[in-house]
Amino acid sequence: MNKDKNMNKDNRNKKNQRNWFLVDATDQSLGRLASKVANLLRGKGKPNFVYNQDVGDFVIAINLRQLDIKKDKALKKIYYRHSGYPGGLKSKTLKEAAVTDPVWVFKKAVAGMLPKNRLQKNWLKRLKLYAESEHKHQAQKLIKVE
Repeated sequence: MNKDKNMNKDNRNKKNQRNWFLVDATDQSLGRLASKVANLLRGKGKPNFVYNQDVGDFVIAINLRQLDIKKDKALKKIYYRHSGYPGGLKSKTLKEAAVTDPVWVFKKAVAGMLPKNRLQKNWLKRLKLYAESEHKHQAQKLIKVE
């Protein structure tokens, strides 16, 4: 029992080495790619992964305009928001949202796959999204994810 407590303290005191991953979203499924990115953000593949600590990596997703969204899903999935006034319910299908702002659609999908806790905000800060192939993180040592 004591050994486990000390191991958690050791993990907390060590400086976490964060990697930078580059994900190309061209012709990839929205949900499968979002779950892969969520796991990278949390650091689930790392040997020092602990549920209550933030040990994840940075993720850059490019070419989000070219995500593969199935036709029936694009028409059935509806995003709702409300202005707070009577009759103020607004709705938008996935197809409409993907045309206007594919970055928002992908960020919402990734956020839905992360645990809803205090760490979620930190994970989403490390997610860098771009609709096209240009990004401003060339100075980082990027690891390409297939």
